[in-house]
Amino acid sequence: MARITFRSFTGGEVSPSLAARYDLQKAGTFLQLCENMVVNATGDIERRPGTLFMEDFGEDEAFLLPFSFNSESSENYILVFQTDKIFVRRIPADEGDIQDLACEISYGSATPYSLADLPRIAYAQVGDVLYLAHRDYSLQKITRSGTYPNYTWDIEKVTLNQSISAPVASGISVTRGYEYYTCDGTRYCCRYCLNETSCLGYKVSAVGSDGVESTASAECQICFRYPTDWVVGDSVTFCWVWGDADGSGSCPEYYNVYRDSAGYYGFIGTTCCNVCCFVDQNFEPDTSMTPKEDWDPFEGDNHPGTVTFHQQRMWLGGTRNEPTTVYASRTSDFESFRKSRPLQDDDPLEYQMATGSIDDVMWLKSFGNLFVGTTGGEFTASSSGAALTPEDVQINLQSAWGSRGVMPLLVGNAILHVRRNGSRVIELAYNWENDSYSGNDLTLLAPHVVEGSPIRQWCFTQSPEPRIWAVREDGVLICCTYIREQNIYGWSRHVTEGEFVSIISLCGDKEDEIVMLVKREVEGETHFLLERFAPRFDDNTAIEDAFFVDCGVIIDNSQGESELESSSLAHLVGKTVSVLNVGSPEMWYSIVDPDDNGE
Repeated sequence: MARITFRSFTGGEVSPSLAARYDLQKAGTFLQLCENMVVNATGDIERRPGTLFMEDFGEDEAFLLPFSFNSESSENYILVFQTDKIFVRRIPADEGDIQDLACEISYGSATPYSLADLPRIAYAQVGDVLYLAHRDYSLQKITRSGTYPNYTWDIEKVTLNQSISAPVASGISVTRGYEYYTCDGTRYCCRYCLNETSCLGYKVSAVGSDGVESTASAECQICFRYPTDWVVGDSVTFCWVWGDADGSGSCPEYYNVYRDSAGYYGFIGTTCCNVCCFVDQNFEPDTSMTPKEDWDPFEGDNHPGTVTFHQQRMWLGGTRNEPTTVYASRTSDFESFRKSRPLQDDDPLEYQMATGSIDDVMWLKSFGNLFVGTTGGEFTASSSGAALTPEDVQINLQSAWGSRGVMPLLVGNAILHVRRNGSRVIELAYNWENDSYSGNDLTLLAPHVVEGSPIRQWCFTQSPEPRIWAVREDGVLICCTYIREQNIYGWSRHVTEGEFVSIISLCGDKEDEIVMLVKREVEGETHFLLERFAPRFDDNTAIEDAFFVDCGVIIDNSQGESELESSSLAHLVGKTVSVLNVGSPEMWYSIVDPDDNGE
């Protein structure tokens, strides 16, 4: 009988069908079963931490999304979506606190999202704004405003192309640079007056304090000499009123004035906010700067299904009516899709992917180039210049695995995505030999980990170990310790008394925090509980800080039994629990409801 010397356990759990594959290089690192254990990069395995109970969200199903403003733990938030509102939570600063932040975002009457659709929401954050995209719903955004700690949270529909009101043209006149004279009693003028047959058109736009330019006013025309025939002293005075026709509205920072040139309106100058007239002394129109025209590619319920940020643009794609098309906002103006005429490099972008088949855009990700994941393959969008522009876009196929509508993960120098059927995890990394990105199936040796129940949601933690945590549709939590440079990817499975529903990762003070929503039975009823992994137990952890129970609480019982009785243990009623008292395990206890029996 062949004997195998185990070098390490970095291979994690593998398929039982590989039991006889001694020829594999990683054969000495495999495990037949790795349940509620995690693989370490050093080659050993250890028990996963227990979970700390945070809050009971009752019987209504919920879903989690992260909101991370920066790397400070106090600026990382948990968004708990439920039917009628979003709860904003934060990791408690004190282990004894159940919750140190209790804010809510109200929808008014009801959530714009069906709970069944929440796992397919794509999200991307910039500053204090989190954008949410789903093909069946209009583009939404969650905003945080105010100052610490009195923040205000809101959710609203994204309305594109919002800006200060456009000015209203009020008048135009000319000043001629010649004088009439009388000869033999007859009134004559110089020969230039014979050329006053050209129509000169003007427009003006307003620029607000946020630097966003409005649409232009209506065209205002006057007949005068063609610009090449102007003489010294000729000028055109163009006037307008700001805001609405009655002069109301927000006062702009300044105005941009444009003049017609061969069918295009080119920039000729600016005026400050309190000057509503411009004297054109035959300035040369600059058609590289033209007024903007509104364009909304998502009107008529053509909602985008995915969102990301790349090269200072917001990218959207996979709409209901144009599933193979990607769109980009104006540069540095994420909610503007206004176009110039002719098109400029910073104008919005539209690109329909001609792949030879109907490939729905499932995700977008910025990673050097813009990556586009479709149901048929994975593509990169690049350009011949420094940036993508409306006139310079190149789409190239990188792999043909096909993608599912689960947001990809950026890990080191690779992109990880879920294959179209949800039963494989694909690593997309650059291959120097082929000068392209190639895919590698990270579940090839452990297909049973994800087969039969696709991945619902996942996240990545960098510390204490690089790990992927994923929730399957059947409520099982799976984990992969992933270090590509060392060819380490070891899978494990994690079960609890209940089902894992949702999972996110946040930056913590000492290590990344894993927060999850778990469906458990409380007093015979289904409840959704917010929990998080306890800190890792290592060689420097005191034994009294060991925490290997799920849905547990930490109780300061230094004041006697009264403290234990007053603690919040309602979520454990009817359960048999274990107690670790100052590092010493005690007997099993059964938690009862004092309202039922008077104890």
